[in-house]
Amino acid sequence: MKHFPTSNILNNLPNQFFASLVKKVGKYVEAGCDVINLGQGNPDQATPQHIVKKMQEASANPVNHKYSPFQGYRYLKVAAADFYQKEYGVTVDPDKEVAILFGGKAGLVEIPQCLLNPGDTMLVPDPGYPDYLSGVALSKAEMVTMPLREKNNFLPDFNELDASAIERAKLMFLNYPNNPTGACATKEFFEETVHLAKQHEICVVHDFAYGAIGFDGEKPLSFLQTDGAKDVGIEIYTLSKTYNMAGWRVAFAVGNSSVISAIELLQDHLYCSIFGGIQEAAAEALTGPQDCVQELNNLYERRRNVLIDGLKSLGWNVTAPKGSFFAWLKVPEGITSTEFADILLEQAHIAVAPGVAFGELGEGFVRVGLLTSEERLEEAVKRISKLQIFKK
Repeated sequence: MKHFPTSNILNNLPNQFFASLVKKVGKYVEAGCDVINLGQGNPDQATPQHIVKKMQEASANPVNHKYSPFQGYRYLKVAAADFYQKEYGVTVDPDKEVAILFGGKAGLVEIPQCLLNPGDTMLVPDPGYPDYLSGVALSKAEMVTMPLREKNNFLPDFNELDASAIERAKLMFLNYPNNPTGACATKEFFEETVHLAKQHEICVVHDFAYGAIGFDGEKPLSFLQTDGAKDVGIEIYTLSKTYNMAGWRVAFAVGNSSVISAIELLQDHLYCSIFGGIQEAAAEALTGPQDCVQELNNLYERRRNVLIDGLKSLGWNVTAPKGSFFAWLKVPEGITSTEFADILLEQAHIAVAPGVAFGELGEGFVRVGLLTSEERLEEAVKRISKLQIFKK
């Protein structure tokens, strides 16, 4: 059979790290090992029942068996606008400032293709969500990394960036609460970001995937709560984490109308919109009872405390995340993040993600997901204790 070569665009795509992690973990599972998988970001709880019920009802409606409007049903855009008004006090025009997305990842990969030409410069956090790089590759853009350092609470220090890079930049990606570090943004940082973006005409895209998950009584800030934010950017909100709807693939972008229009234009050529039943369920999630969101947040905070307290009891110098459902843990000195992750998998049957998978500055850390029960997290601590790596 003839082998047809793939395009240069596909050949230049970055390697999918998590595909290789799944394969590596799978070998141990197939061998009969009881692997505690803390390496991925797949929510482990069920979608709340009132959302599932709405989907079941909507699926039986023949209206939803037809093509839905290319740019999504207006009722879902109104629900997104109402949600932002209620949760963040942000006024959004549902007709001009909301785009329905096929999951947050799709929007993040699409946006560079919407706004950049080959050779244009894009600012991307390091460490950061690996799929940001997919958008860079598909748009043939040039990437400049923004270091996220522990000493700066994993917020970029814009003074650290080359002045010419900032001058060239047309697009900036941010993500708080942060994946992988669990850091949260401050009001002052977002204000500084808006000022920089206005000064240099940079479009800011804030990936707010973990917006509902904040700890110690602190609610994560929306970028759009900052004065002038809509003038310079957008925010992407996914229902995957807030409502355990990862498999439903529905999200939305809100903010600058010109960027929203560009997203919708590209999607007009890629999709025929999301199944109407999912859109009805998404609207129900956004406008219905929100106690399930607080309950989920409380669950992640309890898990965080079990893990962090347990690891500290071993003598591991770890810091509790302020948000997201990840913990960002320093590896022992004299060993790489990949080597440490391999030790945990091979000797303790615990899967974690090596920090270097999220960028060069991720080296020295591993990312651990809070996506299993407290009992399994306690078991993970016991297994690590038996390795006798840390001293109390």
